[in-house]
This record gives sequence, C-alpha cells and structure tokens, in this order.
Amino acid sequence: MLTPVEIDALRISLQVAAAAVAASLPLAIAVAWLLARTSFPGKALLDAIVHLPLVLPPVVIGYVLLVLFGTQGPIGSWLYETLGLRLIFTRWGAAVAAAVMSFPLMVRAIRLALEAVDRGLESAARTLGASRLDVFFSITLPLMLPGILSGAVVAFAAALGDFGATVMIAGNIPGRTQTLPISVYDAVQAGNDNTARTGSLVLAGIAVVVLLAVTQLSARRI
Repeated sequence: MLTPVEIDALRISLQVAAAAVAASLPLAIAVAWLLARTSFPGKALLDAIVHLPLVLPPVVIGYVLLVLFGTQGPIGSWLYETLGLRLIFTRWGAAVAAAVMSFPLMVRAIRLALEAVDRGLESAARTLGASRLDVFFSITLPLMLPGILSGAVVAFAAALGDFGATVMIAGNIPGRTQTLPISVYDAVQAGNDNTARTGSLVLAGIAVVVLLAVTQLSARRI
C-alpha cells in the first residue's frame, strides 16, 4: 500500500505530467509541422535543439532551466517582476521541467504521423476548393490524430518519470513539489526498501499501461 506521502507524490506527479503535456502539445504540433512540411535556413539546427533533452543529462537541462527561470534569470526575473510569478521550487516549475524533457518525444511521434499523411488527399481537397484550414481540420488532423495521441501519452509517461530536471528546478518539498520518482529516491536514501519498492512498482505499472496504449494507437494508424 502507498503511504500518505507517496499518495501525495503520485498526485503531484500526475498533475505535473498533465500540465506539462497540455501546455506543450500545441507547440509540439507546430514544431512538428515546421520540421515535416517546411524548408528553411536553420532547420537542422532547430531539429537538433528540439532533441537536445534526449542526449543531455537531465541535471544539465535542469540547471539551464534554473538559470533561465530563476528569480535572477532573464525569463524568471521578468515573470516575477511583471506577473508576480515564481517558477523555481513550485509545481509550475516542475511542469516546465517535465515539459522540456518530454517535448522531443512528442514532436517525434507527431512528425512521423504527419509525414505518413498522404499528400495526394490534401492536394485533391485543395483542387476541389477547400481552404488550407479546411484541409488541415478535415483531412490532415484526423489522419495524424493517432500520432498526436501516441506522442501525448508517451510524453505524459516521460514527464511522470522525470527526476533530474524536476528536482533541479522544483526541489524536493513533500506535499508541494515532491513527485513520485523523487519520493522513491528519498526512500532509497533513507533505507526504506518497502516504500521504494512500492513507488517503483506503481511507476512500472503506469509505464506498462502507457506502452499498451501506444501499441493500440499505432495499430490504428496502420
């Protein structure tokens, strides 16, 4: 059974992961469209930047976010002075870290789905008088929807399991910013094997459900 602390950590993890996916999904669709359907100077650089979180250590990403969004950072100081919003050591900061770490996975899934859309269908609709927006919402979006859902589900799981970047920018405050992976780490450090084992099993169970969901969505796309 999960302890009250672990239940709080799981609840925070779910909230952070949901916020991360909801906030980054529109941008992920836009970036995937740029990479799949357009050609412009610096496209390769943009592609590399998008995928940086996959190759850099999470603590490095967390440090960069801490520098940018800290109260003395270029973005964080503006948010704090203008809107009174502080991201570091808050749940919103954890959501930002989780969104950055899961973003390339979402973009990749959406981009692959977009590249699989038959351009001939779009061209045919255009010749029949449909506008670009009509083509996107009536043809392109429905065909790429399984890829969007797959990307969102995978990103949700990745955000749920992030540790390094999250702990750097949000800290480890029980009941406020302590996610389930951080709770597992604390339990290991304290020698509480039962708590660490339970939290790990919960995360593993969620991962299995996510993989099954992605498999089903991929089968639909085929």
